[in-house]
Amino acid sequence: MHDTGTATPSAPAPAKSLTAHAEDPHGDTGRHARRFGLPVATALVMGNIIGGGIFLLPASIAPYGTVSLVAFAVLTVGAVALALVFGRLAARDPRTGGPYVYAREAFGDFAGFLAAWSYWITTWVSNAALAVAAVGYLDVLIPVGGHRWTACLAALALQWLPALANFAGTRYVGAVQLVSTVLKFAPLLLVAVGGLFFFDPDRLGPFDASGHGAVGAVSASAALLLFSYLGVESAAVSAGEVKDPRRNVGRATVIGTAGAALVYLLGTLAVFGTVPHDRLVHSTAPFSDAVNSMFGGGWGGTAVALAALVSMTGCLNGWTLLSAQTPYAAARDGLFPGAFTRRRRGVPTVGVGVTVVLASLLTVYNYLSGSGKVFEILVLVTTFTATVPYLLATAAQIFHLVAGRPEAVDRARLVRDSAVTAVAAAFSLWLMAGAGYAAVYQGVLFLFAGVVVYAVMAARRERKRTPAATAP
Repeated sequence: MHDTGTATPSAPAPAKSLTAHAEDPHGDTGRHARRFGLPVATALVMGNIIGGGIFLLPASIAPYGTVSLVAFAVLTVGAVALALVFGRLAARDPRTGGPYVYAREAFGDFAGFLAAWSYWITTWVSNAALAVAAVGYLDVLIPVGGHRWTACLAALALQWLPALANFAGTRYVGAVQLVSTVLKFAPLLLVAVGGLFFFDPDRLGPFDASGHGAVGAVSASAALLLFSYLGVESAAVSAGEVKDPRRNVGRATVIGTAGAALVYLLGTLAVFGTVPHDRLVHSTAPFSDAVNSMFGGGWGGTAVALAALVSMTGCLNGWTLLSAQTPYAAARDGLFPGAFTRRRRGVPTVGVGVTVVLASLLTVYNYLSGSGKVFEILVLVTTFTATVPYLLATAAQIFHLVAGRPEAVDRARLVRDSAVTAVAAAFSLWLMAGAGYAAVYQGVLFLFAGVVVYAVMAARRERKRTPAATAP
């Protein structure tokens, strides 16, 4: 999903799996990824959306009641609208890059920087969230969750092991990714399909368990669920590697998003119907609990916990490289410090190091804060930061529509495009609001810190240009 060998601007690829790299202009070389058609592009979107967060989300949204299943439906409609917007933007600009390219092309370097910066934040905060989720399943195998510091150290270990694999080179990263991708779908399909045969409506619990009204519960649970939809723009980010991207990117994005939503909905519904609500609310490994309820005993839950742990470690493996590629891509365009362009064995080592340190500090901070909902806090922060590039991309489409640029807008589809874009924009704003005050507060601090970085980088670029402009 990322391209490090073209001259076009590259962007953070919000993906949860890896594809082949192109040549590296800074010294490392590799083979270009083979261009793929609609079926592979669709599989890419589905595989990237379905990551590790789904293994803990049923327990995270259980406190809101079964109304959270309504949030799935609303979220899917908004995600499909966003997918259609990405499809239209890719049709007019089929370069690799996604939201970063769209924002930078429409509004300039600063908007492009904000898109890259906020998605970089999303990736390393997601690493911290995935590590916390993985600890819950590790606790099924080895008791580590009984003490705060034990859980914190386990979460740190789960972050640093993939970082070491990245330092070893992309060959090892790819091997880990392949195994984890295969194991990812096994527990999901087992629970999603098998759970329907053991479904008991009495275990669902109340429709609205939040006590704050159905509308508020839908909004709050949707903000948590967005974490599972990160990657909806994978085909747009990988447009340069897709055959006939003007036609296939939009289709692959919509079909892949709908397919992932179906897996999520069936899996969550099966967990809700097999694990009693009062137990699910406090569960740290809901899919393991669901299998234990379905088949009895603990062997099934242990097997699911092991598969989920491997899957989430694989997600951390891929997201660690992704987190390093994000500042690398922006640094190539002069929007991030040049140190991020340093690579070794195909891996941007400075990016890996900075990313894992930041994710580790965030993990320690959230455990030290004494919150019992570390995963939910981190997920909501990523909801805010991921919404920024989504909103910038949607704003780029609004810009083309309102400006009436014939080369940017299909006039025959103007009304439909306007309606879809309005839904996508409202959806992005709604998710940002649903993240809650605490998440928005932390997210804004992260975002505004980037403004200082941009100011320094812009000043350096200006200083380099000035002597050339005034030279006789």
